[in-house]
Amino acid sequence: MQRDAIVASLALAVAGCNRGILDPVGPVASAEKQILINSTAIMLAIIIPTMLATVAFAWWFRRGNTKATYRPDWEYSGAVEMVVWAIPALTIMLLGGIAWIGSHDLEPSKPLKSNVPPLNVEVVSLDWKWLFIYPDQGIATVNELVVPAGTPVSFRLTSATVWNAFFVPQMGTMIYTMPRMTTRLNLQADKPGVFDGLSSHFSGDGFPGMQFKVQSLPPDQFAMWAQGARGQGAVLDGRGYAELSKPSSYVKPITYGSVAPGLYDAIVANGAPQLHAPQAAPPPSKNSAVPAGG
Repeated sequence: MQRDAIVASLALAVAGCNRGILDPVGPVASAEKQILINSTAIMLAIIIPTMLATVAFAWWFRRGNTKATYRPDWEYSGAVEMVVWAIPALTIMLLGGIAWIGSHDLEPSKPLKSNVPPLNVEVVSLDWKWLFIYPDQGIATVNELVVPAGTPVSFRLTSATVWNAFFVPQMGTMIYTMPRMTTRLNLQADKPGVFDGLSSHFSGDGFPGMQFKVQSLPPDQFAMWAQGARGQGAVLDGRGYAELSKPSSYVKPITYGSVAPGLYDAIVANGAPQLHAPQAAPPPSKNSAVPAGG
């Protein structure tokens, strides 16, 4: 039984790695994984020799070793001090250099280099769900983020309630969402797939259900999805947003086929959006009177 439990635990751990930060799908997550590996290797350069030296010293200076020299008056050694202080100092310098370079190269608001124009997405954290607005497409989704593979995604993020944290581990870079503020983030998925997204900051009773899926589609399929979603389903205007903003958890994905212009900016301004989504012009009635002289 114990052996089966250990095997099951290891399988779960490996499966988790394949779906998390160690299984990147974009340039940002790949760079962060490399930083993690480099930092771990540098720290192991101290940890492993220290552990080996601890065992070696304990074995050499054991009571039964007559070859070990006992020096009760020993107090100071310049060589020992040099090693003890120089190695940690060099390690800190290396780790600091990695953090310095990485923090500039992976600045969240820095656009990603690409020949493809980015997709703009506005993100709002609610109690307890995620709202994704596509301003250029005029649509929105809840708890489902659909993006084209190989295309940078430029996020603007805010919170309509309390602080929260937006995180897609396989795409990289967790970032906070804050009320009446906008943060910016640029990510990219290099390949099609479905990836897990979550809130990584506790925000109340419904926090465990504040999760979403990221669907990365080939660009042509994304265009078809956006075209099919436009004008279909519910309308996200001021009234629709007021209903959506009511606290709820484990919300199933919703697609809005029309979004009131300026909704995101109204949310950032902490106002009660009195907005109306654009409506399609109604078709002419068959019983419409023909103008005189027509």
